[in-house]
Amino acid sequence: MAIISHLVSPLPSLAFFQTGNLTGRSSSLPLNPNPQFSKPRLTRERVATLVLRSKGDDSVDASDRIISAVCYFYPFFDGIQYGKFIITQYQPFQILIQPLFPAIKAFKSFPFNGFLIFIALYFVVVRNPNFSRYVRFNTMQAIVLDVLLIFPDLLERSFNPRDGFGLDVVMSLDSTVFLFLLVCLIYGFSACLFGLTPRLPIVADAADRQVL
Repeated sequence: MAIISHLVSPLPSLAFFQTGNLTGRSSSLPLNPNPQFSKPRLTRERVATLVLRSKGDDSVDASDRIISAVCYFYPFFDGIQYGKFIITQYQPFQILIQPLFPAIKAFKSFPFNGFLIFIALYFVVVRNPNFSRYVRFNTMQAIVLDVLLIFPDLLERSFNPRDGFGLDVVMSLDSTVFLFLLVCLIYGFSACLFGLTPRLPIVADAADRQVL
């Protein structure tokens, strides 16, 4: 019975909790109803660190963005011939490429234009420390992408089928190369305009190794 009476006994009064003492004696440390904690103070060094972290390395000059974006037209112009099948068959590609026809015609007007632009981009831009790494990396990506066009060109020159299954394979290969170049152009160009760093499949690691 003593246990039951202890369980149903009324709860201690609020004054019991305010004293903070189980024996009922008043506490020597009164509770503060509105405690105030000291606010952490930021030193000048801490503020400077936060500002630097907020800026990061993502700020790219407008001139660097434009130069990097324009470089991705180089492999596309150099490999435009791989789109001869898909451009003639699908009108949307004709509409998409039509504004670039004057620049493509000027690029193809001289047989050595591609090689001269390659030399200029590599030695004037990539190997020039006066340009930012952002510009040199994107330029090197465009160069590596253009160098890879040697492989489909060798395959096409080696086989060069006129009809049948071989021609279907060549058409599929050319169309795939053209679509890959078009996607790389759109992705690289738009990313550079926004100050982002595009990393193209296959060529990004090779470009990283060439740019110090």
